[in-house]
Amino acid sequence: MVSAAQVKELRDKTGAGMMDCKKALVEANGDVEKAVEILREKGLAAAAKRAGRATGEGIIDSYIHAGGRIGVLVEVNCETDFVARNQQFQEFAHNIAMQIAATNPSYVSIEDVPEDVVEREREILRQQALNEGKPEKVVDKIVEGRLAKFYQEVCLLEQPYIRDTDRTVKDLLTEQIATIGENISIRRFVRFALGEED
Repeated sequence: MVSAAQVKELRDKTGAGMMDCKKALVEANGDVEKAVEILREKGLAAAAKRAGRATGEGIIDSYIHAGGRIGVLVEVNCETDFVARNQQFQEFAHNIAMQIAATNPSYVSIEDVPEDVVEREREILRQQALNEGKPEKVVDKIVEGRLAKFYQEVCLLEQPYIRDTDRTVKDLLTEQIATIGENISIRRFVRFALGEED
């Protein structure tokens, strides 16, 4: 049986996706070092090492949905113009635009959520837990759990991927970095819905 702590440790070491880490650990019978080797062989561990590299190229992709009622523009960056013209990279960008149209995130990553928004949400969740009669000593744990759910709703990278809900968008991104062999980042996006107020 593979524990969540082992998956997290392997993920921190390799930067590979959660499901890939889990599979590698099962294959390695829970041996983290062996799992690292398995991921390396599959080329997934290398993705983490690319994460620090500059992404000055890329594309802006668009997606129009629901008979022209929802539109998305997304900027996805990579390191070279060669990759920006790669069909797999362009498909990835398009899938991200579709994800944004379907799930309406507010931010790309947890780091993008302003501190005052996080604090306000934390306060609301704390009050909810207290109103539900939860004991004071477990309220903070409950709040952190619900905050993770909040991030899943508002942060694109934390969301379950619409075409495979066992993976997050972050997992999908890591896999793309591993397969394409360059650092890739989702820089920004804008989503319009017909008749929506600014």
